[in-house]
Amino acid sequence: MTTEAHTESTEATTAAPTGVLLTDVAAVKVKALIEQEGRDDLRLRIAVQPGGCSGLRYQLFFDERSLDGDIVADFNGVEVVVDRMSSPYLAGATIDFADRIDAQGFTIDNPNAQNSCACGDSFH
Repeated sequence: MTTEAHTESTEATTAAPTGVLLTDVAAVKVKALIEQEGRDDLRLRIAVQPGGCSGLRYQLFFDERSLDGDIVADFNGVEVVVDRMSSPYLAGATIDFADRIDAQGFTIDNPNAQNSCACGDSFH
């Protein structure tokens, strides 16, 4: 099932079917990274596992696969994919990109997590 959700401002305000919000800043960064890869078949896949600094360990990676039960949302031309097992843990989570002294890289603000953490090393 593929459904589209679009954001209009720098902060996403409407929940996508994936439960994840991707800010416009993060969408621009993801789009640039995909262009650097030189491929047009990649999507940003977000998955969670128990553990990590926030009670949840996040996996953010580019993926061309479509798995049974995937939930897909479109944010300004960037497809975000969440598997059906991770979706409940990501409901209301916001993915942003920070480039500041105190934080650099992709950040995940997840109300389901015990604490928050920056995941800037996800795209090396």
